[in-house]
Amino acid sequence: MRSTLVTPRAAAYRRAGGPWDVPTLDAVLARSTPAAVLVEGGTRLSGVDVERRVAEVAGGLRARGVTRRDVVGWQLPNVIEAALLYRACWRLGAVAAPVHHHAGRAEVERMLSAVDPVAFFGDRHDVRRIDGPPVRQTPATVKPSDIAVVLFTSGSTGQPKAVLHTHRGLAYKARLMARAHGLHRGDVVLMPAPLAHISGLLNGVLLPGAAGMRSVLMPKWEPDDALDLIEAERVSFMIGPPTFFVGLMGARRFIPARVESLRLVSSGGAGVSPGFVTEASRTLGCRVKRTYGSTEAPTITTTTPTDKEERARLTDGRPVGEAEVRLGDDDELLVRGPELFAGYADETQTRAAVARGGWFRTGDKAAIDADGYVTIVGRIKDIVIRAGENISVSEVEAVLEAHPAVRQAVAVGIPDARLGERLAAFVVTSGPFDLDACRAWFADQGVARYKTPEELVVLDRLPTLAAGKPDRSTLKEMAVASRR
Repeated sequence: MRSTLVTPRAAAYRRAGGPWDVPTLDAVLARSTPAAVLVEGGTRLSGVDVERRVAEVAGGLRARGVTRRDVVGWQLPNVIEAALLYRACWRLGAVAAPVHHHAGRAEVERMLSAVDPVAFFGDRHDVRRIDGPPVRQTPATVKPSDIAVVLFTSGSTGQPKAVLHTHRGLAYKARLMARAHGLHRGDVVLMPAPLAHISGLLNGVLLPGAAGMRSVLMPKWEPDDALDLIEAERVSFMIGPPTFFVGLMGARRFIPARVESLRLVSSGGAGVSPGFVTEASRTLGCRVKRTYGSTEAPTITTTTPTDKEERARLTDGRPVGEAEVRLGDDDELLVRGPELFAGYADETQTRAAVARGGWFRTGDKAAIDADGYVTIVGRIKDIVIRAGENISVSEVEAVLEAHPAVRQAVAVGIPDARLGERLAAFVVTSGPFDLDACRAWFADQGVARYKTPEELVVLDRLPTLAAGKPDRSTLKEMAVASRR
């Protein structure tokens, strides 16, 4: 069956004439990257090299019958061929559908069944072998409102959602974030986050293209290898969950001199606490800030160089560009803006996730202060209910990570016949820290006793999901198993 995705009707704020009224991704990137360099392992492609390879891959796809609105899937790690496939698809007006390289066979089949690709690549050598007359960049057939990408949300359970993004939304976001982060052609980004996820795509492919800067891809995250790359490539910008930076700071061969080129770290996801920002800023010797976004709404809030450092430490920033935020029921953060996804492949899921007026229900609880700064305080469901008392795991994690010996912390609820749930904490530490020290610390911080973890486990490394987020389900299983 030939697969096509039809562009949903444009929202009012995407009408012509606004700051979001930008060309297609291929037009934006082809114009902005003549001096850019793409690096992976021992391979270095100049902007001219990238253009030649994109034209060749696009020609190979066209020779296989791929046309506008067709879906092309692949399952590759962070290799150059993945970046080329994205851009080759956009040149043809095809829809890119990457799948995380660690996804199992059943997961891959389940994801791709939602979009039914006409072509699929499971090996980088398959991409190298496709052949056809090169397709050069032309203004013509692709529209900014066309679907450019389908990304699959990650999670420990449940059916993945196929998230649709348009050329216009992603091109607008790439241009905007280059300005918001203050990036330019002299910068270099190191990208260990999967290109199959929004963070990897935006910051490893789109933003470097829009800013004309070098992008260094890591197929596999290893802290010591990352140190080598930062030092050799003079990496100045990194973005990702705290897991990456905790690993970097704790690497066997870490010394501050090896990361002296870093000037900006932007971190999002669970575990981004004031304590983490303070330690990372001090250890890495650069500006570290918090950022908030999701697959459906990439980088909605952040701080900029003109914001005070205290804001970057204590909040997740303010909305950037034309993005809007407000609080809904139970303090759920609702967002909308030109970067918002165009919907899910499953219209039923779209209707459940988008409220009247085009507001996306994030599922995250937040606080918004008088100056418009947003602070994520937890998931709607990330609440431990102990003896009738609601405990925000984000609050517990922030208290833990404020301790000098705690690098990273995750709190989870475990079933208890008497109390309903008990609170357990998993920590990565740089010094002595046990349950007695934890209790004393919470008491010193003036935290209610019922919010103090009742069980504590010290780990060398937290288990993570594909996108780098802590795997809470696995941690809950570990906590339950340890009590048997």
